[in-house]
Amino acid sequence: MNKNLRSNRFLLTQLLLSCLIFTQFCAYAAPFSLEYQGFYQRLKKVNKGHFQLVEVAFLVPNKDKCRILSGNIATENNTYPLAYSDAQQLYIPYDPKLKSNRALINMDIEGESKDCSLMMQVRVKTPKLSYDAAEVQQIQTEMDTLLSDMQGFPMRYFSDPISGLNVEFNEPTQVSIDGIEVYVGQKYHLGHKEVEQFSRIYFSHKPKLISPWIEANVQ
Repeated sequence: MNKNLRSNRFLLTQLLLSCLIFTQFCAYAAPFSLEYQGFYQRLKKVNKGHFQLVEVAFLVPNKDKCRILSGNIATENNTYPLAYSDAQQLYIPYDPKLKSNRALINMDIEGESKDCSLMMQVRVKTPKLSYDAAEVQQIQTEMDTLLSDMQGFPMRYFSDPISGLNVEFNEPTQVSIDGIEVYVGQKYHLGHKEVEQFSRIYFSHKPKLISPWIEANVQ
């Protein structure tokens, strides 16, 4: 396969995994608006797919330099509060009426424009301390399907499956695979080959994030 095509495909897939930047925005303590339609289009793909274990999350990262002060979802006739977490994950409802009413996602942001962005992340809905091999395989399958749906024409026809899972923790962690313990620190890559060989994996601390892992291959 052409080296440039492989490289471009890898970069596009990486962009979709955890750093899909819609835009950079805001000045110091300034209001900012995004069209709800952009969120709806992505949430629709998740809703139609009936994914059991994975989801798409929207976040405003870099909280220390780009902080949400308040937010709402507004149509011409109504205004609703915008829910978000301490980590600045936005909880955007899937609602066709908001789309048809051309809703806007409004946020008051404190920070410099160069430090602010909106990120989309494919990840496990509720990480657990332990998984059997069948659950991990289902997670990988759902992530592959969702990422393919998100890519669109023409790159969806040239995308490789994910290489495995990226597991992140809030503190140094040990991983036990069928009773064999390994110290992994705060980040661990669980590849396809490992999944094919184990029965159960256990983490000494609950993961904060389980997301797709794509291994670079541009030969």
